[in-house]
Amino acid sequence: MTNDIHPEKTNGHADYERRDIGVRAVYYFLGGLVLALVVTYLAVSVFFRVLEKRSQADQTPVSPLAATAPADTRRLPPEYKTDSEGADYEKYLRKNFPEPQLETNERTELNTIRQHEEDTLSTYAYVDENAGTVRIPIDRAIELLAQRGLPTRTQPSDTIAVSKADGKAKEADKK
Repeated sequence: MTNDIHPEKTNGHADYERRDIGVRAVYYFLGGLVLALVVTYLAVSVFFRVLEKRSQADQTPVSPLAATAPADTRRLPPEYKTDSEGADYEKYLRKNFPEPQLETNERTELNTIRQHEEDTLSTYAYVDENAGTVRIPIDRAIELLAQRGLPTRTQPSDTIAVSKADGKAKEADKK
């Protein structure tokens, strides 16, 4: 009897361990795993359907004053599937939901707001044409302010008179 862990063949080349797990056991494991996945998928599907039906039963009835809303608002009716992705959400929302509505495309709406602000800050336009009030670009306003300086308030006339009198009194004291 030998205590070698890795026996060698008689020709001197190493052999593989013959007491490894059998291929049949691997196939049984994989089959059981697939079966467990299928059973889990079916159980979750049935559970979801039960919850969906329960949710539909618990929905409050739509007010008779509201326009007729479709039963399932998560899917668009076929008449609104007009764009390349098959869903014209904005048209559907405008027609079927009251104001104020949620944003449908935040990035586009934010870009539109930023573009409007940029146009307001960088273009000439009338604010009130009747009054002759105009808006100038902010860069031009900064240039004009640098050239002309900030406006100052004039002092009231009695303060000027007092300060002139103080100045004359100080000059008399010096003499």
